[in-house]
Amino acid sequence: MPGRAVVSLTTGLEDAERVTVAFLVAVGAAEEGRPTLMFLTKEAVRLAVPGVARGTACEGCPPLAALMERYRAAGGSYLVCPICVDAKGLSDTAWIEGAEVGGTVPMWRWIGDDGATTFSY
Repeated sequence: MPGRAVVSLTTGLEDAERVTVAFLVAVGAAEEGRPTLMFLTKEAVRLAVPGVARGTACEGCPPLAALMERYRAAGGSYLVCPICVDAKGLSDTAWIEGAEVGGTVPMWRWIGDDGATTFSY
């Protein structure tokens, strides 16, 4: 089995191109069979709210919703920062499929002793 991949994303739709690049990296890892986790923090936590991640970042870029569908279809999952959730007033929010609230300890548990390739956006 290929090694694990973690993509840390702090940016939300205020920088849709950065979000798109992060999802392209995550989709590539997941579609190549790597167990892949996206750790959503700061404004990126809003991307885990159903219906928020819409639009296309640039001409020629794939739609964000399509990238998210591919990511989930390939088995990708999300950890949504609990501190950020509280700070944004999203504590009672329902999350998209594959997303759960969890911080750095669950992320490290997911990574395990064998480590992971990481990317940060």
